[in-house]
Amino acid sequence: MAREYDRRNLDFILKEVFDTASLCNYPRYADYTPDMFDMVLDSADAIAEKYLRPIYVDSDRKAAELVDGVVHVHPGIEPYIKEMGESGMIGCTFDIEHGGQQVPSMIGGAHEFIRGAAHNSAVMFTGLSHGAAHLIASFGSKELADTYVPNMLSGKWTGTMCLTEPQAGSSLNDASTSAKDLGDGTYAIKGQKIFISGGDNHFSENIIHLVLARLEGAPAGTKGISLFVVPKKRIENGTLVNNEVVSLGVYHKMGQKATPALHLSFGDKGNSIGYLVGEPNKGLSYMFQMMNEARLGVGMGGAYIASAAYHASKQYANERAQGRLLTNKDPNTPPTLIKNHPDVQRMLYFQKAIVEGSMGLLFQCFMWDDLAKSLEGEEKKEAQMMLDLMTTVAKTYPAEMGTQAVNQGLQVLGGYGYTEDFPLEQMARDVRIMSIYEGTTGIHGLTLLGRGIPANNGAALQTLGKLVYADIAVAKGHESIAKYAGMLEKELENLTKVTMHKLGFAMKGEIEVFLADSTLYMELFGLITVAWQWLKQGHVAAAALAKGGLSAEDEAFYKDKIHTMKFFYHYEVPKALGLSTRLMDEEVLTIFDHK
Repeated sequence: MAREYDRRNLDFILKEVFDTASLCNYPRYADYTPDMFDMVLDSADAIAEKYLRPIYVDSDRKAAELVDGVVHVHPGIEPYIKEMGESGMIGCTFDIEHGGQQVPSMIGGAHEFIRGAAHNSAVMFTGLSHGAAHLIASFGSKELADTYVPNMLSGKWTGTMCLTEPQAGSSLNDASTSAKDLGDGTYAIKGQKIFISGGDNHFSENIIHLVLARLEGAPAGTKGISLFVVPKKRIENGTLVNNEVVSLGVYHKMGQKATPALHLSFGDKGNSIGYLVGEPNKGLSYMFQMMNEARLGVGMGGAYIASAAYHASKQYANERAQGRLLTNKDPNTPPTLIKNHPDVQRMLYFQKAIVEGSMGLLFQCFMWDDLAKSLEGEEKKEAQMMLDLMTTVAKTYPAEMGTQAVNQGLQVLGGYGYTEDFPLEQMARDVRIMSIYEGTTGIHGLTLLGRGIPANNGAALQTLGKLVYADIAVAKGHESIAKYAGMLEKELENLTKVTMHKLGFAMKGEIEVFLADSTLYMELFGLITVAWQWLKQGHVAAAALAKGGLSAEDEAFYKDKIHTMKFFYHYEVPKALGLSTRLMDEEVLTIFDHK
């Protein structure tokens, strides 16, 4: 077990729940073996141990600074990026033809989970470079790909995504950064972007910005947005020269301080050159690839920070003696470890249930991604359809509930949790951004209920139902967990009723009423889908126990897995009742009438 995550649990999810070994049967991953997957994850442990864990606290205390126009970040970041580049792990999931290793998304995601648990802020640099390079490789010309992707995957250059503007946050309709066609295949970029993570640093030879901008005469709204590669330094006659990308300031963030968030200016003096990616006015559709990859990364962030907090608070509870058991009235007896107090046990199991349930949901999405890349025909379409539906949920549930889990970890430590003597206060600051990154929770609620559920006459929701009912049927075959399969079946039926009730407003044209409680619908939807993931994990554990022949360590692991599943069903699933009551309530209009 590493300090911030449980390798045994990660292996359980990858190997036993999702059978990553089966991916080796597809041509895309035929060059790999399960042992090779283990080696990839071992490399993540080595990187975390050598480069990330040692600088986690120090890079928070010594945040990035803008000095003489250059952003100076913690000196430990550079060797981490260099190691990731030299080991081929920045683009490990890329196609071979794009300079990658074609590692499954399941394994690439697990590699990031291990690194992120050790240092959640540092991994943003490599994650953004991965996403930006993948977008250029996917939609850019061969010339663009050849120029930028190899240097980004090597760690020599880093990458960013530039969407948000001072006057236009999540509302990209109002983005105003302009692009003027210079007639030679290049464009003059002018405008400002804010909150650009990793937007500048002192060590990268170049920083490659992917910028959303409007061509002159482009349609209003998102239909008129194009995508451009705008490097910090452009290439002229084989030499890198200044491209007028100016760092105006570093935002003083609550957490994740190792990764600076920049206010950038492009072409204020007319000398910032951009290169069009793909076709004009299709920029936002291209950017969605990077955004959706980042959304899974943000969900991972919620889960792996919560994992680190869980293991830190668990260690504290196993070392801190305070108070006596409720049944012990003798003040002369020594204090008991706080792990023996019922409410501390509840908080620890809450954290464990959220972390491991979130991991199930996230790796389910990574598996759909791998299947979408490996299958053909209708099976391929179905895997992609499920990934499209569930990405927004896999971003939101771990982000929201990961925050709650970290806060419960801080609560385990009591007053010490609020001090810098322990890492929980930093984790509480770091995790808070996850429900804001890549679209706030409210936006994702609108996306799920307003777009995902009605799409293709509800085809994705129907497919999800079939998958869940199939696992319910399997779980009913195990006496020890059949009760929980029945509980999930009832909750799924109730979710269907709630969904139809909400869609009824849409059919009547009452769109504001339909979407008013979409955040609550997202909360309910996430709760039920994570309950599904817990049932999957529960029936795998039950099957292993029924088979027998286990070591004492494995038997204890599987029993604890089932116990945590039961905790989730008895402590978390009942919350669905309150959410359903609100969502089925006809008294909605009063919210809008009282202004």
